[in-house]
Amino acid sequence: MTRPKGTAAATGRSLRIYRGAGAPHAAMDALYRRFVRPGDLVFDLGAHVGDRVAAFRRLGARVVALEPQPGPMRALHLLHGRDSGVTLVAAAVGDEAGEVVFHLNSANPTVSSVSAEFVAGAAGAPGWEDQVWDRAITVPATTLDRLVAEHGRPAFVKIDVEGFEDRVLAGLSVPLPALSFEFTTIARDVALRCLDRLASLGAYGFDVALGESQAMSFGRFVGRQEMARYLMDLPQAANSGDVYAVLPA
Repeated sequence: MTRPKGTAAATGRSLRIYRGAGAPHAAMDALYRRFVRPGDLVFDLGAHVGDRVAAFRRLGARVVALEPQPGPMRALHLLHGRDSGVTLVAAAVGDEAGEVVFHLNSANPTVSSVSAEFVAGAAGAPGWEDQVWDRAITVPATTLDRLVAEHGRPAFVKIDVEGFEDRVLAGLSVPLPALSFEFTTIARDVALRCLDRLASLGAYGFDVALGESQAMSFGRFVGRQEMARYLMDLPQAANSGDVYAVLPA
């Protein structure tokens, strides 16, 4: 039997990490249950191999999942392609519809990105020394506004697009009830722009979960300035996490 190589092997590794027996399914469900109810519509932007798609489905939500990478999209089709509650879209998301250049990290597709600035910022950064973006492909791109027009207003949006989160939110012109966006300590300016954009759309409150902890740091929703200070004060080694934003009821 020939073992998978390259992107196939990396996708298989992602499946073991994020969807294997040791993945924190219960903690993930408990976290998203705060934002998602049965029958809700959820957008998963940067779905990768669909660990969040699976969580949203366990909670009874309908999911529109976007993933521009061919390898992870093949996995998504195998895992969710027959599920009528999941719509799979092979596209990136940004501030304009059309096409974008996507920078592939074949050995670690979780950090593939549309953002050339993110790729440049990772060069030589502590903890990122072994990362190599070895290919570039052109992929379709859409916007959050278009997704809302096509599929409806989601109750929750998960945005995990490796340094392109601010551009995703730039493509949103109306406030949504709740969402999360990933941040990294090598691109804190992106997170600050995300906070600014959301503050311009509505009176959002914010909390944050570091890494894959699935645990909120504040336990309450704070304002834009307090969240910005927290992100800027994090040590570089914190690496990444997800900021959660919620409109008041």
